[in-house]
Amino acid sequence: MPRLVAISRTIFSNWTLALGVLLLLAIILMALSAPYVFPGDPYDMVAPALTWPGTMPEVPLGTDSLGRDIAAGIFHGARVSLMVGFIAVCFALVIGILVGSLAGYYGGWVDDVLMRVTELFQTIPQFMLAIVIIAVLGTSIEAVVMSLGIVSWPTVARLVRSEFLILRERAFVHSCLVIGMSDLRIIFTQILPNALSSITVMSSVLMATAILMESALSFLGFGDPNVITWGTMIGMGRGQIRDAWYIIAIPGAALLITALALNLVGEGLNDALNPRLRKREV
Repeated sequence: MPRLVAISRTIFSNWTLALGVLLLLAIILMALSAPYVFPGDPYDMVAPALTWPGTMPEVPLGTDSLGRDIAAGIFHGARVSLMVGFIAVCFALVIGILVGSLAGYYGGWVDDVLMRVTELFQTIPQFMLAIVIIAVLGTSIEAVVMSLGIVSWPTVARLVRSEFLILRERAFVHSCLVIGMSDLRIIFTQILPNALSSITVMSSVLMATAILMESALSFLGFGDPNVITWGTMIGMGRGQIRDAWYIIAIPGAALLITALALNLVGEGLNDALNPRLRKREV
């Protein structure tokens, strides 16, 4: 209980973190309630086509060119976006932490080999690499998640490596070596926990980037056609941008708010977890 109180004070003492958390909680609640608020298929035609928002109470956000409920698409699309972003970031964290920790801890030829592999992935533009992976694996939600994870891990690896290069010279690491602690135990129980603050901050930014990239892929037709996403909704509405701009504006606003919430959380966590900033405030 005292720990929860401390966490709450940390969140609400920083307005950017508090606002980001509140927005993110609202989006998560929207995603969790989607099957109950809109139990049907979001691709179902439920009202006349191109019904403007506020015209019919049954479809408060209007319908698209085929009469599909935009509100249902927004709620169900939130589930897909959050799921894709979260799993892709977890995938990137597993690979990036493993590569970065080994490179930063051992240095030498291990560092050279792993960093050359990392640089190889970074020489290819992330979005183009994601398209190539999806073209090979197929347009499924699993392929999208894997492609986003593959293009995101080099950033994590470089961050973790830089943290390990600093932390491995600390006194507590030398003490662990003196008492005979194994390398893997030092890496995962001593150094890595001290680098988690930076990794946590980066994770929120990576998740926002993954959500935006997934929407861009779906907009271009590289997403799963059987799953509705905000990017798919924007892509389906681009033909009516002159007559029914709301079809693009509403899912675009949902993307903007989600990315803003995650970036605010990342900025707030950086302020809360950065010891140099805390000392400056004191």
